[in-house]
Amino acid sequence: MKLPFRVISWPLVGGLILAFAAWAFWPRPLAVDLGTVSRGPLVVTLDEEGETRVRERYVVSAPVAGKALRIDLEPGDPVHEGTTVLATFVPRQPALLDDRDRSVAQAAVDEEEAALEAARHERERAHAERAFAHRTCERYRRLAAEEVVAADRLDTAELAERRAIEALAVAERGVERASHRVVRARAHLQTLGEAVGGLSERDSIRLYAPTDGAVLRLLRESAGVVQAGEALLEIGDPGDLEVVADFLSHDAVRITPGARVMIERWGGDGVLAGRVERIEPAGFTKISALGVEEQRVNVIVALGDGAAAHRRLGDGYRVEVRVVLWEAEHVLRLPAGSLVRQGDRWAVFRVDHGRAHLHEVDVGARTPAWVEVREGLSEGDRVVLYPGDAVAENVRVASRDS
Repeated sequence: MKLPFRVISWPLVGGLILAFAAWAFWPRPLAVDLGTVSRGPLVVTLDEEGETRVRERYVVSAPVAGKALRIDLEPGDPVHEGTTVLATFVPRQPALLDDRDRSVAQAAVDEEEAALEAARHERERAHAERAFAHRTCERYRRLAAEEVVAADRLDTAELAERRAIEALAVAERGVERASHRVVRARAHLQTLGEAVGGLSERDSIRLYAPTDGAVLRLLRESAGVVQAGEALLEIGDPGDLEVVADFLSHDAVRITPGARVMIERWGGDGVLAGRVERIEPAGFTKISALGVEEQRVNVIVALGDGAAAHRRLGDGYRVEVRVVLWEAEHVLRLPAGSLVRQGDRWAVFRVDHGRAHLHEVDVGARTPAWVEVREGLSEGDRVVLYPGDAVAENVRVASRDS
């Protein structure tokens, strides 16, 4: 005997509805990103932007004031020590002489010549007095020997002779001083007179390269008047480069001379090698992009020997410097994004049989991507990355990629 279709269908439909409702409302695992504890290299670095610069830079300046002739060199041109002429200039002409200055200078010459003539007459007078005193003293000596005059008269005559000798010496010095003043006055008058004719390029001064290298910067090209000490150009060896990077002072104290340096983003392929050569002892204040005053310290990096790639670099090129503070080749590590704070310690959500369990860990060296694991986890453990508020103890989780 067959049952009606409506008697069989309703119980079946009800069962299907209950099964679908149970499936729809059954708790599902929380989709999360998972990471794995693994072993591998770990390198802790301090990163900062740097700039290349020539190690030995020479700034060529004008030794005296004058007119600098046009400099024909261009940046990059090679120069050779003692042979390449870097700059040529004519010393500045003295002030031109007008009628009043000429009269004053000529009068000064006449005055000094008259003083010289007076000094010569004074010398002749002193010479005559010295001769007279000598003859008088000799006469008194003969008379004193014959006991004709008293001894005190001889003493007075000898004293007068010594005074005459000293007066003659003073007169001689006076003639010398007057002669020097005449020479000086005549030279001044001659120099002012030559100013009317001026100086030519025959009187020019040439500056030669102090070392082998190339022109780095041309600070002045056109001809014109320059002052003493004005910079004209810079030269140096573009192949002898170093890198300077300024670090925050509290980061610079962690850097030691000789530390390995990786130079990246320099414009070519690969990473250039370097070493920390020195850390400058004095810091300086620098305003950051956010307008905050920062104390910074220059760290000088020497490029590695034999690095042919850095020959393509020049003075003032931008690079990225990574100073290695700590590194190891085979370290137990976990992704840095899995750490959460648990009081004053670190913890992770380790996944065990599809459920998350909060687990404290002891961590060591850290980088933006990886953290060294000292205790608490083993190689191959799975941990939740970037756990949100929904991740808690014993919550069922599943990989978002599965």
